[in-house]
Amino acid sequence: MRTRRKPGPVWPGCGAGLVVLCLCVAPYGASAVVGETKTVYQRDAEFDVTYTVTSDIQTIYAFNHTVSRNKTEGVRVSVQSEQVDSPILFVVRQKQAVVSFQVPLVLRGLYQRKYSYTHVGRTLCQPPTRAASEIQFFFVDVSTLSSRGVNYQLRVSRVESFTLQTDTKFSFVATPSQPQYFKYAFPDGVDSVIVKVNSQMTFPCSVMSIQDILCPVYDLDNNVAFIGMYQTMTKTAAITVQRKDFPSNSFYVVIVVKTEDEACGGPLRFYPLRPDELIDAGNRSKTLDVVVSPAIKSEVYVMGMLFCLGIFLSFYIITFLVACVENKRMHKRREGLLSTPAASPAETASLLGKGLTPGSPYEYGSIADNSSLLSSEPITDSVGSTDVNYGYMGREPFKRRSLTTLFHLAVRIERSLDSVGRCRQESLSSVEEDDYDILADIDSDKNIVRTKKFLCVSDLARKDKRVLNKKYQIYFWNIATIAVFYALPVIQLVITYQTVVNVTGNQDICYYNFLCAHPLGALSAFNNILSNLGYIMLGLLFLLIVLHRDIMHNRALLRHEVAALECGIPKHFGLFYAMGTALMMEGLLSACYHVCPNYTNFQFDTSFMYMIAGLCMLKLYQKRHPDINASAYTAYACLAAVIFFSVLGVVFGKGNMVFWIVFSVIHIIATLLLSTQLYYMGRWRLDSGILRRMLYVVYTDCIRQCSGPMYIDRMVLLVMGNIVNWSLAAYGLIERPNDFASYLLAIAICNLLLYFAFYIIMKLRSGERIHCLALVCILFTAVVWGFALFFFFQGLSTWQKTPAESREHNRDCILLSFFDDHDIWHFLSSIAMFGSFLVLLTLDDDLDAVQRDKIYVF
Repeated sequence: MRTRRKPGPVWPGCGAGLVVLCLCVAPYGASAVVGETKTVYQRDAEFDVTYTVTSDIQTIYAFNHTVSRNKTEGVRVSVQSEQVDSPILFVVRQKQAVVSFQVPLVLRGLYQRKYSYTHVGRTLCQPPTRAASEIQFFFVDVSTLSSRGVNYQLRVSRVESFTLQTDTKFSFVATPSQPQYFKYAFPDGVDSVIVKVNSQMTFPCSVMSIQDILCPVYDLDNNVAFIGMYQTMTKTAAITVQRKDFPSNSFYVVIVVKTEDEACGGPLRFYPLRPDELIDAGNRSKTLDVVVSPAIKSEVYVMGMLFCLGIFLSFYIITFLVACVENKRMHKRREGLLSTPAASPAETASLLGKGLTPGSPYEYGSIADNSSLLSSEPITDSVGSTDVNYGYMGREPFKRRSLTTLFHLAVRIERSLDSVGRCRQESLSSVEEDDYDILADIDSDKNIVRTKKFLCVSDLARKDKRVLNKKYQIYFWNIATIAVFYALPVIQLVITYQTVVNVTGNQDICYYNFLCAHPLGALSAFNNILSNLGYIMLGLLFLLIVLHRDIMHNRALLRHEVAALECGIPKHFGLFYAMGTALMMEGLLSACYHVCPNYTNFQFDTSFMYMIAGLCMLKLYQKRHPDINASAYTAYACLAAVIFFSVLGVVFGKGNMVFWIVFSVIHIIATLLLSTQLYYMGRWRLDSGILRRMLYVVYTDCIRQCSGPMYIDRMVLLVMGNIVNWSLAAYGLIERPNDFASYLLAIAICNLLLYFAFYIIMKLRSGERIHCLALVCILFTAVVWGFALFFFFQGLSTWQKTPAESREHNRDCILLSFFDDHDIWHFLSSIAMFGSFLVLLTLDDDLDAVQRDKIYVF
């Protein structure tokens, strides 16, 4: 039932029922004191009727409507007026809330800019009711201090589709002075929903906010960030909302159009010439669509975690099966040592002279210890002519053998040892004896050894093995120490980031793929964190594989096996341990970065990528240069310098020409110094005479006589490396990419790939071959890297742009409705890195039975 009241003057006297009205018009008592009396009228008003009146008097419009407990109905107040010096004040009084605004509405931007809007629209929130149906009143008070009458239009209407339906798209128009908001209630059985807002228009910039059912609703540009969760948006925005965060099982979706576009990466408008001058905002209306869809259920979380664990546990199973097959193959090969051809009479006489008499018992164990790593084929002078896996260190129980069998086995060992001694003599005779026969220290002077035209591994593996083992174990202990001191502050910082996001509701702090960000507890994007599990699990598996090889190699050394002592690439596992640790730390820090990814913590995700790339290059170089490889302290100091420049580039590198010039110069100089170090095997000095020696070399080799480089292979590698690095330096100086950390990582990866390709080419060119296991690892890793890079370049978010622009790249989940493209990059890149490590571990297994003075250095 609607209550009617006869219009009439109510000022200056006030009845008891109009106390609130008197308080509303009390500020105008001053005008009455000076002689001007304003008359206040109250009138009943109708919905959907436009009132065009003049504000000569203060008017109160009384509305009533029926509120149902089971039905939500929105009410919207729209006002339009002309531009005046003294605005009209509108106060809407409801049962539990008061909303006030003025027309023209003045909103402030940056640098004290002020924008005026003459058309204002506000939606009123519905106060809760306990009754099944209740009539509620609200009043719209209109007043002004203008000395002349001002025309305005007032219209109050009911909002259609105020309650959003699940999976139903609703379109609407919003402006800075006419925000919109809608209510959504969780249906039964739905504990989490994702709210998506889309628009075909990039600008004007907008804000989407999720707020609890409270009055008043904060729906203006200057207060929308006060409560709830919010995002800026250009074309798209998405927020995942959980039922547990809203006790009323419902929430408001608020859409506000901002007065300026700077927050979304739009152009910066001019500074105001007069701070108090009003600026025309122009047409800033925006058409948007909103749809609320159910998010994933708890079963999908379980399936995602099981899928992730299943993938990487399968690598443990495959590794175990491969180890069993390899062990069985080596067992058969060891048994084959007993089936050798009969000995010649001369060989028989030689063995009899060594104490093997017919009829005397002999134990097999002592001979087997010295021959278990020798090939079933005779060792020849050709490189790579044997096929033995040094990792097999088994030892059969002692057995009593017949004299004939012992003769056959002893002949086999005799032939192998004779071949080994012959290889050593031939290698020593190849050191240009005619040129250096007057030097007594030809075999010990490293200045002479390292400047030979053709180097063998034995020339660069002269240092004591125990000393080198300790030197390379420092790599592992140093990176473990770095990991602890690096990871603890990182974890503390990202916890603080996530707390700030949860408390403030500002989702612009983090650069997620909001269309596929599944929260779990306090974590906003659990799927991005879970997908990093592969780095940790595969890094641990690689450490176990290296540990197994290390133990078996040490056992072979304790048995004084010839193959372990004199053959193959020298086995130093410290760098492998460091690589596995770095892979695990990459997973941990990448997970920390994805707790709240943004430009201030991107170095968390890339620091150990630099470590991995650097350690892989050092391991490749160490294989054939064990005596002259960099120490752990030098290596980590260089990597620290790289990370230092990474941080500087992120902070100061964006569009800073001076920074790029300095970095490019340092990059080129570092490339030249490293090239000189590699070419001369460290036999040069950086001192005051360096320029004089350089001029002398140029004069003697290029001017006085035109002679080619002495080390052709090394020169080819270094020339290609300089071309690549100079090109990358020129690209950075010209383009000045915003993502400096990725640019620096690209430099490291390009150099690693170049050196790796050169190593394989030179290995094949030297007559060596690649075992089947290593070849499978190479092909598998190359394919996985290709797919991984495809998903990496999808670019679902980017912190080089504003949060609103970054969200334009967001896309839905593509795997199990739980993982997105970047999660698949995490899966594939962890597998590819693990495969790359296995390639480095098994690449030179074909040389395990080849004498080191027959293995060339390149």
